Amino acid sequence: MNSKIKDELTDKLFEAILQLKDLNECYNFFEDICTISEIKALAQRLEVAKMLRTGCTYTDICEKTGASTATISRVNRALNYGADGYKTILDRLEDKSNG
Repeated sequence: MNSKIKDELTDKLFEAILQLKDLNECYNFFEDICTISEIKALAQRLEVAKMLRTGCTYTDICEKTGASTATISRVNRALNYGADGYKTILDRLEDKSNG
């Protein structure tokens, strides 16, 4: 667990997110708590991670997502040396689409 972000307020935020029941509730909550730009940036990073895992090049990822090479590099570093958060969610999304 990353002690840099772990605190009582962050625990409460993540507990709140875990209470969301469907896609519509997620849209409503995140629209209230984040700016549109923040939501789009998070979505972009997840797509970048997915593309990196499938072996796409930085050039392909830039063209498809509009992400900067700095963003792609940051996501790549998280995929390789992070807390395995991307791996966990990408594995689950892949299992869901295959099952």
